[in-house]
Amino acid sequence: MTREQYILATQQNNLPRTENAQLYPVGIYGWRKRCLYFFVLLLLVTMIVNLAMTIWILKVMNFTVDSPLVLQSDRNVTVNARNHMGQLTGQLTIGADAVEAQCKRFEVRASEDGRVLFSADEDEITIGAEKLKVTGTEGAVFGHSVETPHIRAEPSQDLRLESPTRSLIMEAPRGVQVSAAAGDFKATCRKELHLQSTEGEIFLNAETIRLGNLPTGSFSSSSPSSSSSRQTVYELCVCPSGKLYLSPAGVGSTCQSSSSICLWS
Repeated sequence: MTREQYILATQQNNLPRTENAQLYPVGIYGWRKRCLYFFVLLLLVTMIVNLAMTIWILKVMNFTVDSPLVLQSDRNVTVNARNHMGQLTGQLTIGADAVEAQCKRFEVRASEDGRVLFSADEDEITIGAEKLKVTGTEGAVFGHSVETPHIRAEPSQDLRLESPTRSLIMEAPRGVQVSAAAGDFKATCRKELHLQSTEGEIFLNAETIRLGNLPTGSFSSSSPSSSSSRQTVYELCVCPSGKLYLSPAGVGSTCQSSSSICLWS
């Protein structure tokens, strides 16, 4: 037997023995146990009621994972944005008659690359789409000037630039080009059409140049044979005011003889 085993055996023999030791029960009994069961049952009922109310609210408000969020109102829906001081910085109002946005800058971006399709602020409005299409029967109406590098009609459609009550002015520092690749080009007006070049020339290049509805002057020739023959050749004359008229062609110029038509210009 080792020293440690001897000391341990001696200490165990010297311990007093209690033959009639009392045993005390451990736990909750009596009214405390009934109160604990009551609170556990009340907590369980509260949890069930909360779960049922949550499911009911989700069902009534249409809060689902697969469906979009729907905000409905009998009058309008208003979304406000405020800064850290509580001041209103932006507002979006959706009403029965209009959709109004009040902010410093309004932007519409593409979902794919995020480029700006439409933006508006106090200074300018920018349209970043590749094509601006106006489908109204009256077209696009501009109250002031319009600056654009290209105006083109849809395929198989006519392009009309019209000013019903005022003048139509097209200006460019390096020239204005108007072309019709597969059709006719027409310029009509109610009163007068002016083609003016201050420093250059007006060049008409075509296989046939026709000036219709020009007034015709009268010319009487001294030769009876020429007067009896049918007149088929005319001379183009110009009045001092710039008005053009036709005069029956003769051996020499007949514009002076028919110049009385310039008095009506």
